[in-house]
Amino acid sequence: MDKNLEDLRNLAEQWLHEGNEFVQQIPPAQLYAALGVLLLTTIFFFSIRLFRRTKSNTVLLSGLSGSGKTVLFYQLRDGSSHHGAVTSMEPNEGTFVLHTENTKKTKPVHLVDVPGHSRLRSKLEEYLPRAAAIVFVVDALEFLPNCRAASEYLYDILTNASVVKNKIPVLLCCNKTDKITAHTKEFIRKQMEKEIEKLRASRSAISAADIANDFTLGIEGEVFSFAHCVNKVTVAEASGLTGETAQVQEFIREYVKP
Repeated sequence: MDKNLEDLRNLAEQWLHEGNEFVQQIPPAQLYAALGVLLLTTIFFFSIRLFRRTKSNTVLLSGLSGSGKTVLFYQLRDGSSHHGAVTSMEPNEGTFVLHTENTKKTKPVHLVDVPGHSRLRSKLEEYLPRAAAIVFVVDALEFLPNCRAASEYLYDILTNASVVKNKIPVLLCCNKTDKITAHTKEFIRKQMEKEIEKLRASRSAISAADIANDFTLGIEGEVFSFAHCVNKVTVAEASGLTGETAQVQEFIREYVKP
């Protein structure tokens, strides 16, 4: 047993001696360069692991002005509808546990209600790079008069570089579905897919220099469907006035784990 240990020690000393001789033969400049590359590589991989662990908890509420985004924001924050008549010209944002979640161990959500007015949509661009998910709100009651405008806005979001590259999931939230005359989520989905298909055709005819969008949508030669998007697009119903936000909360918690 002692002899085996002695042999191992001698072998280790021999390897150490040979290693030292090898290192001494390397020119100092090459040795420092190799150590520098090793250090930078180590820092790079540790940075990637740290970045992956730090997942965003930011969820954006977007959509046309009047779709009910701000009412949904307050419902998710504190269960209040604020009487249903709220128009925001500046982003409403806050970090909180969703209203129906009462455990202290739940991870807070950073919710941002982005103004829907066309002149203020540039605000959305500021938040997209750090978004974990997007809730695109559509007024299911007054849908048809606004279908074209809502589809154009959603088209711009779905072709945004940050949304495509980061594969940011989008929830098409059909709001105000508590009303009898509100359109169903299936009807809204189909109509918006048709409108986006028209937009694909019209915008593809414009020269590349005039197109503001970063990416094209869908599969070439096939009629557009949300299923063709690089990022996941799902459809849900909600009512900010009555507090029916379960499907929205489920979507948020799918991407901001509690």
